This record gives sequence, structure tokens and C-alpha cells, in this order.
Amino acid sequence: MDSWERARWALERAGLSSGSLAERRALSGGTYNAVEELRLADGSRYVLKVPPPDTVPALAYERRLLLSEAEFCRQAVGAGVPAPRTVGEPGDGHLLMTYCPGEPWGDLPDGERGPLRQELGRMVARLHAVVGPGFGYPSGALGPLAPDWRTAFTGMYDAVLDDARRYRAWLPRPVDEVARVARTVFDALDDVTVPRLVHFDLWQGNILVERTKAGPRIGGLIDGERMLWGDPLADFVSLALLGDIRRDEDFLAGYQEVRGGVEFDESARRRLALYRSYLYLIMLVETVPRAPGDEKVAWVREAGAPQLTDALDEIGRSAGTPAGSGA
Repeated sequence: MDSWERARWALERAGLSSGSLAERRALSGGTYNAVEELRLADGSRYVLKVPPPDTVPALAYERRLLLSEAEFCRQAVGAGVPAPRTVGEPGDGHLLMTYCPGEPWGDLPDGERGPLRQELGRMVARLHAVVGPGFGYPSGALGPLAPDWRTAFTGMYDAVLDDARRYRAWLPRPVDEVARVARTVFDALDDVTVPRLVHFDLWQGNILVERTKAGPRIGGLIDGERMLWGDPLADFVSLALLGDIRRDEDFLAGYQEVRGGVEFDESARRRLALYRSYLYLIMLVETVPRAPGDEKVAWVREAGAPQLTDALDEIGRSAGTPAGSGA
């Protein structure tokens, strides 16, 4: 079916009149699923996500992403955090959601940035208060939820390393060395005993800022398709993409208002470095199946490779086995 037929079919599946579809337009920013805005004759707006065919190359964890996004939407709305609401029953073939107001977070004046980062901190803290039924990806892409975080996360880490080998992805360190260094701090994962809601992709492009008469506010946290049940610290990597969340005083102040202060003790620092290495591994490896073009690949390597290297070096120092030592 063509795009219009697909949109009408999704509306009908959700109990909405397909004849009221007045406009549809592709939305930019998505790197895996196709994303469209649907406008109905009454002015209501929806977002339709459709995954690529199964034949399209992907990373192992990316199967059934829409099921994870639907779970994120349900849980976020239940926690009082602005996020899309699912419309109808989600499935592997599509996900229909309500439209969140605002534009992706861009450059903001200093007077606006601080209060918005505090607001974001409060929202993320409310997400992290949500407890899940087990650890891992709710989509089941890597298997059922695990009873402990070490089992879940080491499975996630091994999966992206296997993807790196399968796609022969370029990395700043050999895959086996990355695996060896990461293993030295896996014991720190045992300190996480409660599975909590983690968005894991909260970079600025997935945070919508809405302009209102009262001033700017966060209109929605979107693209929760990489959501997982795990350690809240894992969210702090994308929240400070290419940076360090420990320097974001406004965000941490807002977070503290809801959940209390974050203690970056030795275990937390080891885990945070491990999650940094995981995210930047994903960014580097996914450029192979995505094939975004030479310019984008060059940017990811230039930006992501030093971050991965720094994270591995930090892991090595904390474990007493520096990366590249052969220990």
C-alpha cells in the first residue's frame, strides 16, 4: 500500500475515521522507523511510526522497537511526564500516537536554558521512579527480561559487540579489547537491584520545547523506542551527549527535587563509564547498516570515537587495567 493508504489503515485500526485524513507529512530526525504527522479535518494531529521491512539491515536490539516505544509512552504518561499517548493497539507493523507540541530543543538563551534543564531534571526523576517487571528491553529483541541487571546489560553489550563483528564496523579499539576492558567492571552492575524506566535516548532532538504565553516549557519527551528497564544512571549519557552530566548543575538540581541527589561514588562512576561506552559503540556500529553517507559517518567517528576511547580509558583506570595494556 502507498503512504496515504497506510495512514488511513492505521487510523481505522485505531477507531478513527480514515476519511477525515486531511494532510500527512514526513517528519525528520528518525534514523530507523519512518515517521509521519497525520492531520485530520477537525485539526487533531497524530504521529504514525512504521518500521522498515525485516530485510533491512539493523542491530540486534532494534527488532520490535515500536513495542518498547509503546511501553515508554504508557509508563511516562502514567508518571505524569509529557509524552505521546498511544492510540489503538500497537503492533510490530505500526504505532499511532498523539502529537506532542513544540520543536526539538535547540540553542536557547542562558535565561531559558537553566529553568528548562531543571524542569527536565524533574521529569526524568519521575520517569526513574517507575519500577519495571525485570531488567532489559521490553520488546524482547534480545530475549525475555532478566532477573538481574548484570545478566541483562552484559547481554545487551555482547549483542552490540556481535553486531560490530558481523558488520565489520570501524572502532577506535579492536572489538575484543573493548569486550575485555568492559568485563573488568561488570561486577559494579550488581549494585543495581531495582529495574527502573530508562529512556536511553534523551538527547536534545528528542526533547520538545513549546513556546507559550507564560514562557517556554517542555512539551514532550519523544522517541522512546530504545527504552529499557535498568539503571537510571544509563539515562545520564544521552542527557549529556558528548559531555558530562556531572557538570549540568541545573539538571541535577531539578532531579534532586524529586528523587534526591545523585551520588557519583566509585560504583556509579564505573557504571556511567560503561554506559557511555555502550552508547558510543551503538553510534559507531549503526553507521554500517544505516549507511547515512560519508559526511555523516565521518562526523560520528570524529565525535563518537574519542568518547568511546575516553570511556574505555576511564574503565581501565578504575579497574587498574588500562585499555591497550593486554592485561
